[in-house]
Amino acid sequence: MKIIFAGTPDFAVPALERLIDSPHEVAAVICQPDRPAGRGRKVVPGPVKTAAVKHGIPVLQPEKLKNPPFAEELRPFSPDLIVVAAYGKILPREILDLPRIGCINIHASLLPKYRGAAPINRAIMNGERETGVTLMKMEETLDTGDILLTEKIKILDDDDALSLSNMISVIGAALLIRLLDDVEKTGKLEGEKQDDSRATYAPRIKKEDCLLDWNQGMDRVLCKIRGLAPEPGAFTRLGDKTFKILRAEPFFAERELQIDLLKKKIFRPGSVVQLIKRRGPLVRTKDGLIILTRVQPPGKRAMSGVDFINGGYVKAVSKFE
Repeated sequence: MKIIFAGTPDFAVPALERLIDSPHEVAAVICQPDRPAGRGRKVVPGPVKTAAVKHGIPVLQPEKLKNPPFAEELRPFSPDLIVVAAYGKILPREILDLPRIGCINIHASLLPKYRGAAPINRAIMNGERETGVTLMKMEETLDTGDILLTEKIKILDDDDALSLSNMISVIGAALLIRLLDDVEKTGKLEGEKQDDSRATYAPRIKKEDCLLDWNQGMDRVLCKIRGLAPEPGAFTRLGDKTFKILRAEPFFAERELQIDLLKKKIFRPGSVVQLIKRRGPLVRTKDGLIILTRVQPPGKRAMSGVDFINGGYVKAVSKFE
């Protein structure tokens, strides 16, 4: 089958690579336009574009899909399918109607849960114990199409957004090849309608979503840190400086010691209770204690909790806001 692939970030690369290695033809790749990235803000190609160029596949990078109608640029490719993975734009009706068989989207959740732009982040932030990947037939509305294939994935205690994204992207790529084998036999996309009454949403992460609230419980704080790591990163303030908290872990000590530390009125949520050598600063939440093990100061590279202490960024009397 002749396929047009649409995707931009690292998440989409495994699916593209599996398509390239398959008997199917990748006729063209659609990516978002190149954007400034990194500390130097240099304009660099995205991961999917880099992979496509490496394999000599034509790359299209439209700023807009409707005006002028981008579908006319795609029509000469005469695709059987369009496969989408984290492209970042909603395909208009004229593009959805273009391929002979239809359009498939690889979505990083168990639909209809977590429809939207940030399903991986939101699942971890909400303390979910499992998530998954769904291949669906695309419609004009957001993530509402028929479910074609799914696979569940456990969320481990040490998973963050990056590790879970890597896992889902590889599983999604394998599911895609399995689905295409079936589609080649039947010539159509057959799935099950979503139960809209069970739908939940995963809106795009905004800056205000990333601010840590130390008055929340320990588990909630830890889930937020993991769900936003490594990017965009949960953050907290100390004085006039903002620090990204990229990794933390619960503090399990003797119960009597925990109770004693939590009872002390001087240690309000956000307070640095102790500086633990060879580990990092110990910070109070509403109902527990966590150790900050990886922190990024403003304008600096990320560092271990130990280096954060040794660099003089924090003291035992400090209080994060």
